[in-house]
Amino acid sequence: MASAAEQMAANLSWGALGKATDLRQRIFFTIGLLIVYRIGTYIPVPGIDGTALKNFMAEISGGIGGMLNMFTGGAISRMGIFALGIMPYISASIIVQLLTAMVPRLEQLKKEGQQGQKKINQYTRYGTVVLASFQSYGIAVSLQSGDLVTNPGWFFIASCMVTLVGGTMFLMWLGEQITARGIGNGISLIIFVGIVAEIPAALAQFFSQGRSGALSPAVIVGVIVMVVVVIAFVVFMERALRKIHIQYPRRQVGMKVYDGGSSHLPVKVNPAGVIPAIFASSLLLLPMTISTFSGAQTGPIMSTILAYFGPGQPLYLIFFVGMIVFFAYFYTHNVAFKVEDVAENLKSQNGFVPGIRPGKKTEEYLEYVVNRVLVLGSGYLALVCLLPEILRHQLAIPFYFGGTSVLIVVSVTMDTINQVQSHLLAHQYEGLIEKSQLRGKKRGKPAPARR
Repeated sequence: MASAAEQMAANLSWGALGKATDLRQRIFFTIGLLIVYRIGTYIPVPGIDGTALKNFMAEISGGIGGMLNMFTGGAISRMGIFALGIMPYISASIIVQLLTAMVPRLEQLKKEGQQGQKKINQYTRYGTVVLASFQSYGIAVSLQSGDLVTNPGWFFIASCMVTLVGGTMFLMWLGEQITARGIGNGISLIIFVGIVAEIPAALAQFFSQGRSGALSPAVIVGVIVMVVVVIAFVVFMERALRKIHIQYPRRQVGMKVYDGGSSHLPVKVNPAGVIPAIFASSLLLLPMTISTFSGAQTGPIMSTILAYFGPGQPLYLIFFVGMIVFFAYFYTHNVAFKVEDVAENLKSQNGFVPGIRPGKKTEEYLEYVVNRVLVLGSGYLALVCLLPEILRHQLAIPFYFGGTSVLIVVSVTMDTINQVQSHLLAHQYEGLIEKSQLRGKKRGKPAPARR
């Protein structure tokens, strides 16, 4: 039988959305900031030779340029002020989270609650500035080496660095504002909007290849079917759960004895969501972003990196899969599903897993279950990201049809819809509480005195 929450969710409608004023304001606020982000991708960095840049990006659009374009919403192809995108912030978050698990001082800060988290967020921002500065300097020097600048020199390098670092910090602020005052995860939505905004151009390029004879009709139909199958598979796996039975003992309140209840602790097959794919892709973009624009002036080290770690290369695929699996486990155990916290919460609520003692034994059991579930979850992530990547490289289809982009779009859409439904359910509960209070006041009026 459906629960009360499920029944209310089934009754949600556009009328309920119209009555939820706070949710409507959050949605408009989110859309407004995302429009600001899209406008910024079209504002170019000063001193760029637009014609030379356009010709250069057309040459590399099928490889590294397609990957960079996907995560920056096309800003890298236009060298907009948001050309670095949000990737320096994600890379800094990875580094800080890794250090938190290894450095006792940072681990202690994490345990201090909200104040400690604020300090860790501050370190992440500092790391973002450092990484963005290195990447912007590399891009500025590479643009000069590739003859893509109208007036090369130190003034261009300084202005390019200030513009790109400022654009990344502004995007980071936008993402934090969306998360706090809007709807959904701000960082994920920025990447999501960048991908979705470039899909029409990718579709036009894809079908133009079919008209020119570069792709056969069978390949076009096969790619469309593959995308539909991947979307359905992602939706199925993101909703898949492993339910752990939880039992609560009988308890006595005053003179009454209440029977113990039971419930389920849901463990998602993929607790980390789309984060491992984004983290792995951001690490692959670190050397590529710097070396993309240098052309023939690329040094021997960068040439080797590009030769072996370019999209579709064996080492690239191995490293990509390894990073996805690593971040799936790391992010789940340190952020998404911390078994020690879950075991402690169950113990404080007098809940227990049948046959497992509360405390340390419950923590060990939960860790055992989560590790086994993550074998399937990390394998699913690697398969979704890897298989379309191989097909894309072999068939030279646009990068936006790859598994990473589909995974990001589907996962972010599902998370955002779930948040909208949560806000609507909360609004309906508030309406029911207000109605019950009004009825209680009416019933509580004193009866007229008898004469």
